[in-house]
This record gives sequence, structure tokens and C-alpha cells, in this order.
Amino acid sequence: MATARKVRKAKRAMPSARTARKTSRRSTKPAARRVARGAIRPKGKAAPRKQTFVASHHHPDAFDGGLRSYAKYRDLGIAAATHGLARAHVIKMVPPCDPKVVSKRHYHDVEFQMIYVLKGWITGEYEGEVVTMREGSCWLQPPKIKHAVLDYSDDCEVLEIILPADFDTVELE
Repeated sequence: MATARKVRKAKRAMPSARTARKTSRRSTKPAARRVARGAIRPKGKAAPRKQTFVASHHHPDAFDGGLRSYAKYRDLGIAAATHGLARAHVIKMVPPCDPKVVSKRHYHDVEFQMIYVLKGWITGEYEGEVVTMREGSCWLQPPKIKHAVLDYSDDCEVLEIILPADFDTVELE
């Protein structure tokens, strides 16, 4: 009985011919490279951009001017770490809200734009629909959706994630 156990254990330790055949077959087909969860990348599709590790820690003086005069931006380092694939920043709205300055209809030429309210609240108009987002609210702005900021609280801060990192904003008014 001990001998049979040793034989089974030795067989398990040796690679079977079937396993070796699968491995060698797979390695002879470079066009069918496997990616996440067994998906196959189509021929001609670019490899993902190389990314580097980055960490950004909160510092109250890290906010700078940017796209809008009524907002200060804290870049989180994602654009540099992803070589332009995505941008992430915290936007701190500058109080008080002045609708004459803030409420300009525009759109962003992006592939993806997600906003998450960290503090306070913000009201916006999105192609005719007025929505107020509060702390903990999250929304997706589809590419080129026409919108305007209507109002925000004095303590409003949002996290915005955009693809690609560099994009155009088109003012409609």
C-alpha cells in the first residue's frame, strides 16, 4: 500500500504529456495572447500603456487654479502615472457661487467622465435635467453631454476621473 501511494505521488509530480502539449501549443501561437480572464486581444490592438505606482496624500495647499475660475484643482498624479490614459483630481469649488460666472453651458470631449461628491452638494443641469448631488453621490457624464453647474455649497469638493487625461472643453455660450 505504501508503494502504491509513492507511485501516485511520483506521477502527480511529473508533468503529463497532455499538459506539456498544451503549453507548447499555446507558446507557438503568439497572435493569440491571453489577457484578463481568458479574453484574447485582437490582432493590431495596441498594448496597454505602461503605468507606474503613484500615491497622493491630502495637503490643503495642494490646490491650484485650472479650467474654471470658480474651482481649485488638486491633481492626484494619475495622468503622469498612466502616461495620459486618465486624469483624476479633487475639485474644490470656490465660494460663494456666482451663477453669472458658473452657469455656462459646455461639454467635454472625453471618453469617460465620472464625478463623486466628497463634501457638500452641487446642482447641475444635464441636457435639460436639473440634478442636485450630495456628499456620497456619484454620476457618469457621457461623452459630450451638454451641461452647466447651477449652484454649489461653500464646502463643495468633488473627485473627478476622466479619460483621456488631456481633452477639449467646448463652451456653448
